[in-house]
Amino acid sequence: MKRPVNKFGITVLAVAAAVAVLLSVMSYFSSTAAALPNLTGIIAAPFRSVAASLSDTVRQWTDYLTEFDALQAENEQLRLQIAQMEETVRRAEADRDENVRLRELTGLRQQRRDLQWESARVLVQDVSNWSSLLTINKGTSHGVEKGDCVVTEAGYLVGVVTEAGYNWSTVRTILDSETSIGALVFRTGGTAVAQGSFDLMGEGRLALDYLGSEPDVVAGDLIVTSGLAGYYPSQLVIGYVQEVRASDNGLAQYAVIAPQADLSALTQVFVVTDFDVVD
Repeated sequence: MKRPVNKFGITVLAVAAAVAVLLSVMSYFSSTAAALPNLTGIIAAPFRSVAASLSDTVRQWTDYLTEFDALQAENEQLRLQIAQMEETVRRAEADRDENVRLRELTGLRQQRRDLQWESARVLVQDVSNWSSLLTINKGTSHGVEKGDCVVTEAGYLVGVVTEAGYNWSTVRTILDSETSIGALVFRTGGTAVAQGSFDLMGEGRLALDYLGSEPDVVAGDLIVTSGLAGYYPSQLVIGYVQEVRASDNGLAQYAVIAPQADLSALTQVFVVTDFDVVD
């Protein structure tokens, strides 16, 4: 026959065990720190770890943003320095080009003492399928008149003044379809007419007409102004013959001239205001 369990004994044992556990825990805590502060530290430790991690992340982002701002400022400074250097290079190139023009102009003055001219800046270039015009910043107040020739600093023919205002003028270039100038084949002395053409304007070329049925002109021939009738100075370079073609009716021939002046890149020109007529 089994003996009944003594509930009182079990209770005493349970209390004794709990006290023993509590004493053990307190003994452990007492060896390091006070029980309550230590327990608080244990509970707060994970939160402190998270806070430290967040602090590190925030500090890293702050450092990154600070460095990014510094790099942006440095890049902006470098861009400004590059822009200044490019401007210096452009000015140096402009000065160099100006010096080249002045040297060539000095040579032209020595070679063509029969010419008087006025320097002018190109303000506008008006080029279309049917016309090729320039607007320059010199006019009647500077001695420029309608009919004056316009050349480069090397003496290459650019065109003719068609309208002169007080401080501006319109120049019809040698490519314009209405241009017609007495010309000379320098090699042979043969006369002809250099004139603009609708068909050749798109190519940046002009025609040499009235050569006759058997012209003595070949590719590479130098074409200059004839100076006949005293309308324009003689021996101004127009360009070089590229090829000789047959006219549409097949009864005559004409030459295609490549202008010596680079008409698309003009910034400065010289208006021949007076010249000595050579008979």
